Amino acid sequence: MYMATEKMDSKELGLVLGQQLLGVDDLHYGLWENDIEVSFNNVTKAQQRYTEKLLSAFPPPAAGVRILDIGCGTGHILSQMLARGYQADGVIPAPGLSKLVQQRLQAFPGNTSKIFQCTFEEFPAAEYRGYYDVALFSESFQYIPMRESLPLLEQIVKPGGLVVICDFFKTEHHKDGQPGDRSFGGGHRLSNFYEALANSKLQLEIDQDITKLVSPNIALLNDLLMHKIKPVSETLGQFLQSNYPKSYWLASKLLRKKLDRVQYKYFSGYRSAEIFERYKSYRFIVCRVPASN
Repeated sequence: MYMATEKMDSKELGLVLGQQLLGVDDLHYGLWENDIEVSFNNVTKAQQRYTEKLLSAFPPPAAGVRILDIGCGTGHILSQMLARGYQADGVIPAPGLSKLVQQRLQAFPGNTSKIFQCTFEEFPAAEYRGYYDVALFSESFQYIPMRESLPLLEQIVKPGGLVVICDFFKTEHHKDGQPGDRSFGGGHRLSNFYEALANSKLQLEIDQDITKLVSPNIALLNDLLMHKIKPVSETLGQFLQSNYPKSYWLASKLLRKKLDRVQYKYFSGYRSAEIFERYKSYRFIVCRVPASN
């Protein structure tokens, strides 16, 4: 196993909090098609609809079909691949999440899945050249520099194999200075992705804009932040200020810039579906590695 630091990072924290607050097995967005009512009760159903869309792009699960789930989170999607007969490996840099994946895989005795505890940039590509039929990114493509991810994919995916990306990208409105501009981080610029793709060997086969099917997640999250978490944090702040005024004043002064950023990003009301749709383009993308001549 490829070991990483024991320090918990923000992505790992987000997954753990999602399990604790929402009772979900993973934190990828849900796909809110017309037959699913937008509510917290239906988050799991919408997430499964998202998973089904990913799996629909895969070849049928025949003997020897190998998938690499890059940024496999808690292993929720990975376990569904195994249940359907795929051979599936995972890449996850966070030690805590790696342990969760290993625990989940215990439900599949005899499976030969490998969990690479490393970043994708550190993946041992030379040992797995032309090894995988599919490389999957489920909201993980945004974290990897394209100058590194695309060449690695060309190495490890078989000729004729697939790269499936489901993630959000920055739109042309990024950094336009309008209200809410800084409330959503992450994602490569969509125009930069197309340029990098054009300069790679990968051939684009499917490119679907599913932003409006994903943005209801933002509305649900914003409701949770504004009507549940914000009142709790304000009450806690009042308690600390009244009972520990000196410590509260010192902490507020030292952390002012960070607190202001958190306030703007999470509690300003700008994390709405409409603003998400302006600054992010959520894409379902399937590329193919050219077959050998």
